[in-house]
Amino acid sequence: MTTAVPATTTTLIVGAGPAGCLLAKRLSEDPAHRVVLLEAGGKDGYPWIHIPVGYLYCIGNPRTDWCYRTEADPGLNGRSLGYPRGKVLGGSSSINGMIYMRGQARDYDHWATLGNPGWDWASVEPLFKASEDHFAGASEHHGSGGEWRVERQRLQWEILEAFRDAASECGIPKVDDFNCGDNEGVSYFQVNQRKGIRWSASKAFLRGLDKRPNVTIVTGAEVDRLLFAESGSRDGIRPRATGVRVRLKGAWQAMHADEVILCAGSIGSPAILQRSGIGPRRLLASLDIPLVHELPGVGGNLQDHLQLRMIFRVQGVKTLNEIASNWWGKAGIAWEYLISRSGPLSMAPSQLGAFARSDASQTSANLEYHVQPLSLPAFGEPLHDFPAFTASVCYLRPESRGRVDIRSRDPWVAPSIDPHYLSTEEDRRVAVDAIRLTRRIAASKALARYRPEEIKPGPELESNDDLARAAGDIGTTIFHPVGTCKMGQDSDAVVNARLRVHGIDGLRVVDASIMPTITSGNTCSPTLMIAEKAAQMVTEERHSRHQQPQQVNDMATTATS
Repeated sequence: MTTAVPATTTTLIVGAGPAGCLLAKRLSEDPAHRVVLLEAGGKDGYPWIHIPVGYLYCIGNPRTDWCYRTEADPGLNGRSLGYPRGKVLGGSSSINGMIYMRGQARDYDHWATLGNPGWDWASVEPLFKASEDHFAGASEHHGSGGEWRVERQRLQWEILEAFRDAASECGIPKVDDFNCGDNEGVSYFQVNQRKGIRWSASKAFLRGLDKRPNVTIVTGAEVDRLLFAESGSRDGIRPRATGVRVRLKGAWQAMHADEVILCAGSIGSPAILQRSGIGPRRLLASLDIPLVHELPGVGGNLQDHLQLRMIFRVQGVKTLNEIASNWWGKAGIAWEYLISRSGPLSMAPSQLGAFARSDASQTSANLEYHVQPLSLPAFGEPLHDFPAFTASVCYLRPESRGRVDIRSRDPWVAPSIDPHYLSTEEDRRVAVDAIRLTRRIAASKALARYRPEEIKPGPELESNDDLARAAGDIGTTIFHPVGTCKMGQDSDAVVNARLRVHGIDGLRVVDASIMPTITSGNTCSPTLMIAEKAAQMVTEERHSRHQQPQQVNDMATTATS
């Protein structure tokens, strides 16, 4: 005999990034489903969040960014990198490059072959469309009327048009849309903006949500760890997540729920699991953290796209370098944005994109270009005082795998982030091929009239060994960390295909950390797709589950300081 689903269930969502924002909206559509959304950062009222070029003032700003750093990386010749992650409503969608990108169909078909049914391209493409509001309207590959606004960029540059022609000369076809399952080609990126203003996940999914009586959104809520009870299951007695220990207004307290969903991202989610006693046995023992459940894959499988920033000085064409070099130019830029929401202030960090093959043996595009009509020595530094463009190129399917591990039981001690960039021979080989391809594009007829001169890494570097070392010198993150709570059934998997944490009841992870392999492009919109699928799963289970009597022995119902 079945019993009715309880009149009210509560889901506790940790992290108001893209996944958490979408989940909060979808799950709360059922009035009987209470949702509590916790965000460690603050509200998204900072003006620079909303002006597209404001990412320059949000990344590296503790008001909006966790301001992580990587370990010194041998693959980067001993360098350490800043590793931005959003700490504000909207998460990284409030500080990122706003590029709308799904990846390739083969990415998701590969996930399915790894023991994750329902994650193939045919299954997930409708989920992208479900939340989409595409400027061109509904079509075979795009949705209309959803929350996630996608628009064309609002400006063009002569130098970017020339680069597009040059890429075409080198066999990279001109295309109109990167998001139909095969993104090979060169085109302008489509962006998550509305009329020249950043469109974050907070705007898309949280606006008006506080008016729903079954939703509570809490900012400044810093989660330390999970709370557990024991529960009966087909596998015997095993831990069940019952809530979290959270700091609110300077005091620790316990918050309980029927289900906990971690949406804290590829850095935050594994850190919370490890502090809770879920992770590699040796790591937890070294920090005197009681083992709740051994999952060696927690924090492992870290993948990221390493961009190689190549800079070319040009002549006879305007770039942002000289336009923004004086107060008159800056005043003109501000006026243009004020009047029409266009011009440089409306720019995504990268305007032109290209997906290409590093060599003829590749079966699909394995490189992504982000091309910009500007140059600077390093992120956050002033623009160069000469006209130039930057062609950043990254390997889309890196073999290198890194780790995220907590250093302390203290939640305010930043974790160790060790990406292990360029740690395989294949990654180094593709990096060399990518630099050579970029040089061929720069030397093409379409760009010849601008006399491009390679400034970085420098034309004097010619051998494979020189270029591999140069890749370590100029490589930097493009802010796409994934995979640290990977989905699958192997010994290193953390969640199953329904995103439930192996060996733990009442607990899911829903964010970019569950990707078993990184997608072939920017990762924000794939994260929203993951949340869309998770919302369907939770809703289906809620309405089909037969409630069984359950004996619960609460192991941690009160908070301690």
